[in-house]
Amino acid sequence: MNKGQAAAIEAQIPSLRRYARALTGSVDRADDLVQDCLERAIARFAQFQPGTDLRAWLFTILHNVHCDQGRRRSRRGPEIPLEDCDHQLRIPPRQNQRLELRDFARAFRSLSTDHQRILLLAGVEGFSCEETARILGVAVGTVKSRLSRARENLRVAQSKGDRPHQPSVHRAA
Repeated sequence: MNKGQAAAIEAQIPSLRRYARALTGSVDRADDLVQDCLERAIARFAQFQPGTDLRAWLFTILHNVHCDQGRRRSRRGPEIPLEDCDHQLRIPPRQNQRLELRDFARAFRSLSTDHQRILLLAGVEGFSCEETARILGVAVGTVKSRLSRARENLRVAQSKGDRPHQPSVHRAA
């Protein structure tokens, strides 16, 4: 392709862009379509018949590229712009949750076996005090008092783990 042919193609770009915008309804997709059209036209310029209408040839290529892309899109399914699903791609940081869970597990393990059982049955599994009493073979009042003490002990154990570490200060004598 010589400079004159390249200049003739370049002169058609504004018209190609207008048509591409009408076809796609999007400036960005239209620019991509024109670029694909020009790429194909340059690669296959040897197929252009001298003396025929260059403009019509370019518009035919643009139309065919658009149809090809439409067929490809229909096989791929709908396109969703990245900006529309950006909120779904972000994963919130979970370090604090992991630290809280670790601290809770430590505090829970520090409880007596009786308190752990009461909390697991009543708190985690959702059994009533009466059902918990039947399962453990103790009085309902015992379950209620152990549950209250277990919750308080768990709070205390967790609060001990929540305190920030205070570095010791060494003073010179």
